Amino acid sequence: MIYGNTSGLKPSDHKALERIYRRRVPGDSLISDELARYLTEQSAQIGRQLGLIINRAGEVLHVIVGNDREIMIPDLSGFALGRSGLRGLRCIHTHLKQEPLSRDDLTDLELLRLDLMVALGVTAQGLPGRVEYAHLLPTGETSQVERVQVPDFHRLDLDFNTFIQALDAEMERHAGATVDLEDGRERALLICVGQNSRREMEDSLAELTELARTADLQVVDQVMQRPRQLHPRYLVGEGKLREIVINALQRRVTLLVFDRDLTPNQVRAISEVTEVKVIDRTQLILDIFARRAQSRDGKVQVELAQLKYMLPRLSGKGTALSRLMGGIGGRGPGETKLEIDRRRTRDRIRRLEMELDSLSRGRLQRRQKRVRARVPIISIVGYTNAGKSTLLNALTQSEVLTENLLFATLDTATRRLRFPLDREVIITDTVGFIRDLPPSLIGAFRATLEELEDADLLLHLVDLSNPRFEDQIAAVEKILASLDLGQQQQLLVFNKTDQLDKQEVIELCRRYEALAVSAFNRRSFGPLLAALQARCWPADEPSLT
Repeated sequence: MIYGNTSGLKPSDHKALERIYRRRVPGDSLISDELARYLTEQSAQIGRQLGLIINRAGEVLHVIVGNDREIMIPDLSGFALGRSGLRGLRCIHTHLKQEPLSRDDLTDLELLRLDLMVALGVTAQGLPGRVEYAHLLPTGETSQVERVQVPDFHRLDLDFNTFIQALDAEMERHAGATVDLEDGRERALLICVGQNSRREMEDSLAELTELARTADLQVVDQVMQRPRQLHPRYLVGEGKLREIVINALQRRVTLLVFDRDLTPNQVRAISEVTEVKVIDRTQLILDIFARRAQSRDGKVQVELAQLKYMLPRLSGKGTALSRLMGGIGGRGPGETKLEIDRRRTRDRIRRLEMELDSLSRGRLQRRQKRVRARVPIISIVGYTNAGKSTLLNALTQSEVLTENLLFATLDTATRRLRFPLDREVIITDTVGFIRDLPPSLIGAFRATLEELEDADLLLHLVDLSNPRFEDQIAAVEKILASLDLGQQQQLLVFNKTDQLDKQEVIELCRRYEALAVSAFNRRSFGPLLAALQARCWPADEPSLT
């Protein structure tokens, strides 16, 4: 296949280039003398760089036509990386002035994981002249490219088969020592970009790491950058993005995770630079939600949130066959696949919204029964992984799923908590909040939000052992305020106090006017139960003193 700008070529030039496909390179040769001479003669004749993509069997897969300064390598994503991390392809291209390999050549070598990148100089007579080739080194160091220069093509002495087999084996051995290739989990590189303080960004990256652990990702590396100005297209600078992609390929990364929402254009632009999948924080959280949702309510809410997130990110190849053109010239062909995908997505969103409304009516009826029964309702709210489900289990002797993971609980759970004198309250466990909750995720909290609206008391549970507990309190209060729930009666409760010094806990409780508990120690519940009883039945408060 001929690739590149072929405009201006004569029919005889086309035929000459097509004949290259019939050539085959011997296994022990980088390129045969005959093919090298044919390539430089044609390059000199048309005054452009010519390139070949050759596989290890010696087959010419692409003939590339460039200009007098460079070639543009076609998409090679259809050729998978081997266990060594090499693609099994080499690129040999002409340099009209016998100049050395350029920075772009070496970047292509690294980004595309080629076996070799070769610059074949063209002499004034159109013959093969100076040769330079480069290959990756089996090392994790920054400088990972070796360059070899040969002043005359005919002095090139390289047994390609022997060389590439040795390089392949060494790179696979090095990869086996640094990468667990048997681990079936996706391998993620986490990227935190922003202009906040270093402490805030370190906290953000730590939370992203916890999200990745919850999503069962194998985190192989982390990158943090604080640029003066965010790049509108790539978020990070182009040079930094190239470093990230090369690092990802070197470490066999399959997923780039950005710790901020990416626009559809940014996702597309970054994806064009690398074959590695690109997702942002919202998409990672949605994936966790999809794994955790158990009830029909939760599954519908999560699917709806996912579809609304993905709709603006559906992309196509233009409007040549679009029915949206309308008018003369726009009729006939019908819809593009992109438009069909978008229409089906919108239809699915409408159906899910209708189902969610039906489920919401059922929840409303159940809540109305509780209100008519005049049973006080307490909702446990708080940052994700604060211990809400563990506390619910300890208070009500129930068995709601608990794990030391973010968003371990997605579906709301309702239990009864009994007090003396045959009194009882309904206590509800809700999905945990998280900082900078994206608007697209609010819908996934719908069932939780409806429960909170009817609550007589919000029990705000805080993980006191977390060094960022103050930021987490602020994040929860900000979300409650944005949902018009900031005025509801609240009780601040510090959990996991057994992990801190007792005197420190006392001082923090006094400062924040909070109660202290350890969800694993029921003997610590006395003050909390007394406070709940006083809040739910205030007429009894004098008798409790």
